[in-house]
Amino acid sequence: MAFPIEGPVWLVGAGNMGGAMLRRWLDAGLDPAQVTVIRRTAEPVAPGVTVLTMPPPDGPSPTMLMLAVKPQALDQVAPLIAPALATETLLVSILAGVETASLRARFPNPSAIVRAMPNTPVAIGKGVVALGGEGLDPVARRLAEALMAPLGLVEWVDEALFDAVTALAGSGPAFLFRFIDALGAAGASIGLPADQAARLALATVEGSALLAATADESPALLADRVASPGGSTRKGLDVLDEGGALVKLLSAMLAASARRNAELAEAARNAA
Repeated sequence: MAFPIEGPVWLVGAGNMGGAMLRRWLDAGLDPAQVTVIRRTAEPVAPGVTVLTMPPPDGPSPTMLMLAVKPQALDQVAPLIAPALATETLLVSILAGVETASLRARFPNPSAIVRAMPNTPVAIGKGVVALGGEGLDPVARRLAEALMAPLGLVEWVDEALFDAVTALAGSGPAFLFRFIDALGAAGASIGLPADQAARLALATVEGSALLAATADESPALLADRVASPGGSTRKGLDVLDEGGALVKLLSAMLAASARRNAELAEAARNAA
């Protein structure tokens, strides 16, 4: 299948997330000759990809431009990039907490603005990409979906819910990595060698996630099927379930993350 974007593709920034997305797109058929990465250093990012420290001084406007810098750097790069964008440019932003209205204030030329929130498993095509936007006709929406499809699950989300989806899916991998680490540490606390406990914890989470993803039953039902009445698994679940302890802990975790996303959005609005 041909890559959905024809013409120049610019990435402003290519750090962990932007770089991972670019590598997946290249694997999916994006021609490196189409790609220009604009970053502070001219360090190469992939064979055949042009890397510049400033926007190209001449030539066509990009068909698609993705903003992949830190949100705090937006006002440093916007004045350099905005004049080069055309009405037809699809502007994609993965800047956490920066709303489409804040993007529109800085980039008035493009008709279509897509706000995307990917998470780190996009690097292996198993991520989540939440999409929202402004000025998107059906063609632009289909283009955005096709662009993100090689990265994993694609979901359109109302912008009012972006702080929540960022907390759940965007930050979620970090929370799960912490859980895997804690599960291994807990295994070591009951006598297993630490390195063995870490391997068992990782493999257990990997296999369980794959089973949950392919099962017809909900994760709650899968948990109950593992836990025999009066058995050892049930005793462990009782600790998590008592007083809704696990749900309360995770709700507080996501609420803290969502509040920070809202603070970032407010800062971007005030700076516009």
